[in-house]
Amino acid sequence: MVLTAAVLLHLLAGPGAPTVITIATPGGERRLVVWSDPRSGPMLPAGALLEALQGTAASDGIWVDVQFGAAPFRFLIGVSVLLRDGHLYPLAAPARALRDSLFLPLQFVTEALPRLQAERFRYDPGSARLTDLGAPGARTTVAATPPPKAATPAGPRPVRRVTIDPGHGGVDPGNNGMYFPNGVREKDVNLKVGMLVRDELRRRGIEVTMTRSRDTLIDLGHRGSYCSDDCDLFVSIHVNSLPRRTGYTNARGFETYIMAEARTEDAARVARMENEAVRFETPSDNVQAGGLDFILKDLQLNEYLRESAQAAELVQSSLRGVHSGPDRGVKHAPLMVLNTARRPAILVELGFATNREDAAIMSGATSQRRLATALADAIERYLNAFERRAGTSSGGR
Repeated sequence: MVLTAAVLLHLLAGPGAPTVITIATPGGERRLVVWSDPRSGPMLPAGALLEALQGTAASDGIWVDVQFGAAPFRFLIGVSVLLRDGHLYPLAAPARALRDSLFLPLQFVTEALPRLQAERFRYDPGSARLTDLGAPGARTTVAATPPPKAATPAGPRPVRRVTIDPGHGGVDPGNNGMYFPNGVREKDVNLKVGMLVRDELRRRGIEVTMTRSRDTLIDLGHRGSYCSDDCDLFVSIHVNSLPRRTGYTNARGFETYIMAEARTEDAARVARMENEAVRFETPSDNVQAGGLDFILKDLQLNEYLRESAQAAELVQSSLRGVHSGPDRGVKHAPLMVLNTARRPAILVELGFATNREDAAIMSGATSQRRLATALADAIERYLNAFERRAGTSSGGR
């Protein structure tokens, strides 16, 4: 039985949590100080733990694979989940990269290791002691995951297909477009740019599925399902804005999001703003935002975060050539519209409707075409890069 995250957090982050863990191995004992993180509770430094247990770790900046001679334990940085042998286990706290060091939740030592690798590890909560019954003798390494070797392309090129999702629509106008021309709202800009991206991609021989091609509301929980088995990438198009506050009309620029825990308050603000669209949906169709179930829903299928991050970087690079605003970078946020996609998925914020210059770029016919072409360029480059990484001539899966 897997305990719920709420119960685990209560058990592991409370006053009874140890301040020191003893690691006992055939080669001796080592004591590790338990770190206290205000957001995550008790944690252990991964480097010291790996050294004590002669383990290995590899990270691509999104996933971390930790291994002690058997199948790896996979942590998604910033998300309270552990993946092993295709099974998903909720955690009370996520793995975190803090001050250029990796930290793992204490629960990994007190529960996950002795439960999931019981043939080797035993944990005694009374003495806060993890016993290693037999280390394989591997040396500790922490390194970036090497890229796969490319194979020689073979066979004909199958169809490449992406899903374009113009955000909001129908009774959901999105933000009101403070500096857009009279009557133009976010939903209109999203749809116009989305249709231009569709036309540009089709001109290049890439098939496109639209979540909407007219002014209608598609529920957040349904949009991702338009990108399923035969889809290579899900792209949701949106417009940013800020609430009224000192200097709020000065903020501008473009940014792209992938699905993960928000790392900044600004990313959390965007998630709240975009997820708020559920208020326009019927109660029976609502997807509840927040909590572990939302963030981790079908995460065992979401092996595509690395690819999502690469697609997002390409979008940012491409938009830099046509957008006069600053590149605000690739960000993480728990966005409902990305949570239901079964393939690599990104959400693009084209600019701020609360900024006069950004609004002019997003609402002008010529600049809309430039934005759409830049997005199409990035999408095509992503598909080409995926083909090379996969060692095939196809963007399909």
